[in-house]
Amino acid sequence: MLRYTLMRLGIFAGCLVAVWGAVYSGIFPRGFGASNGLWVLLLALVLSAPISWVVLRKERDRASVQIVTKVDRMKANLDANRSQEDVADDSARAQGQPS
Repeated sequence: MLRYTLMRLGIFAGCLVAVWGAVYSGIFPRGFGASNGLWVLLLALVLSAPISWVVLRKERDRASVQIVTKVDRMKANLDANRSQEDVADDSARAQGQPS
């Protein structure tokens, strides 16, 4: 997941540099007054989102598989712990001890 996040940030940084260069060279329009920095950030975000969606598809799927595997393992551990508690509770009740 860290790898995906770093790759996504890299794509955003590349878009930010490209948009900044395009705005200051006059290819893209400048923002009004002091909003130029915000304009450049928003435009870079809008451009980097679809690029990340397409370029990082395999990495996103790989991260998703890792997350699903971890969640399934945690669920199995929780079920195992519950069954151990149930066995201990059942044996205590069978011996007549309060649980």
